[in-house]
Amino acid sequence: MCGIWALFGSDECLSVQCTSAMKIAHRGPDAFRFENVNGFTNCCFGFHRLAIVDQLYGMQPLRIKKFPFLWLCYNGEIYNHRTLRKQFEFNHQTEVDGEILLHLYDRFGIQKMASLLDGVFAFVLLDTANRKVFLGRDTYGVRPLFRLLTDDGFLAVCSEAKGLTNITHAMATPANIVPFLPGHFEVFDLKQNGKVQSIEMEQFHCCTQEPAHAVCDTLETLQTGFDEETVKNNIRALFENAVRKRLMAQRRIGCLLSGGLDSSLVAATLVKLAKEEKLKYPIQTFSIGSEDSPDVIAARKVAAHIGSEHHEVNFTVEEGIQAVDDVIFHLETYDITTIRASVGMYLVSKYIREKSDSVVIFSGEGSDELAQGYIYFHKAPNPKVAAEDSVRLMKELYLFDVLRADRTTSAHGLELRVPFLDHRLTAYYLSLPEEMRIPKHGVEKYLLRDSFKGLNLIPEEILWRRKEAFSDGLMSLKKSWYNCLQDHLDSMVNDDQMEKAQKTFPHLTPSSKEAYHYRQVFEKHFPGRAGWLSHYWMPRWIQASDPSARTLSIYEPEKDQ
Repeated sequence: MCGIWALFGSDECLSVQCTSAMKIAHRGPDAFRFENVNGFTNCCFGFHRLAIVDQLYGMQPLRIKKFPFLWLCYNGEIYNHRTLRKQFEFNHQTEVDGEILLHLYDRFGIQKMASLLDGVFAFVLLDTANRKVFLGRDTYGVRPLFRLLTDDGFLAVCSEAKGLTNITHAMATPANIVPFLPGHFEVFDLKQNGKVQSIEMEQFHCCTQEPAHAVCDTLETLQTGFDEETVKNNIRALFENAVRKRLMAQRRIGCLLSGGLDSSLVAATLVKLAKEEKLKYPIQTFSIGSEDSPDVIAARKVAAHIGSEHHEVNFTVEEGIQAVDDVIFHLETYDITTIRASVGMYLVSKYIREKSDSVVIFSGEGSDELAQGYIYFHKAPNPKVAAEDSVRLMKELYLFDVLRADRTTSAHGLELRVPFLDHRLTAYYLSLPEEMRIPKHGVEKYLLRDSFKGLNLIPEEILWRRKEAFSDGLMSLKKSWYNCLQDHLDSMVNDDQMEKAQKTFPHLTPSSKEAYHYRQVFEKHFPGRAGWLSHYWMPRWIQASDPSARTLSIYEPEKDQ
């Protein structure tokens, strides 16, 4: 996890502009560099480093002797960098995983370079010899990237939007700050005055396609056919491979553990593989909630079963409410369910940073979107429609769950790893017959659960534990975390404000006092930027006025709670 920032064609003195780069200092607490580009006095890079791989040579912008005309600033991990280096016989100068981008670009060009990367990344690549600037972002937008482009060609890029909001430029019209689309790259011509012109925007990978890098994967060829045993074997093999490749780190690895299916599978597989790979330390797992919350109790059972070094973080309603302002600042959104779920993740990340030495943090994001885990999927009209919605959710991850997971961990200088969003695993799962992927026997994610049945990887009761939203399971069953939030925030917004809500906030008008408060805080930090959110996350095919699973008519609590 790092923070990247770059300007091309700045109208303002760079020493003034560079103060904006400090807005994302939390992403890289280990080092900072600010560097001008030779020959282009109004172009520069800013980089905040969190050192995970090659602590000696990992500073950026990355430049090597073989390609003095290439400048690379990237945030991410390329899991197949050694495989690619060996396959194409590249002669590397450093052990930095990102160096592979320079060699791939030089030999194959930007399109093939991007499509061969197995990992998570956001990059800015400058080629001064050919006067080109390239931007790119991984398939699901696990690593964030925002850009600002004025009508006269001033380009500013940053890991988080907050690093661009105070950038000044000569144009009279305000410039939009937009998230860079996942799975795409963009090509710009670089003019002599440092300004740019966008000449190409292309998608290099879509979640339903087998990734181009699959041909040089270390995993043996998958079994063919869609009979149940073959499919379940393939799911297990791909998932284990997804966790194994993400062990690439020179810092301690830990795992978030909510006690739900997804984080439990990740934690259990991580502990198993850590032993096989002979890691020199036990895997730490972290759960958060009130002492009697369903999540904390379930996570305790899983940790005991897998033998992790388990940490429980308890927090009060008051502590959670106090964190909301900071959470919204880091998230840069006012989406209701994202904020609710982010408070717990933000507080557990704070604990990890302050009370442990784990820096690389595994988590279970992506499984609900991939495997139709939200309980509203029980109401899907048919398997085809359910499959289409699954793909929609995958494509929107960068606006919701992936955004939450990145921002809450990076706020405390941690690096997130999400094996369920592995390119090969997701492409395979989404290629399965639509009928195989729907909820069965009243259980969502049935195929995924069934794939791990009888292995004793996690307790059977956890394997079949029903979906509980992170923001619901944090507190006791009697009173959800979102109920606690609503009760408190009701007193902070009056009825008169709600009556005028349509006029005050015409875009995505808040319909509850909770939503109104979030919007007020968002506007305080990012005035006039409401357009960053295109729609609220809400369940489908069922009447819903709130995103929480517990408010839906089809929700049934576990019998033992």
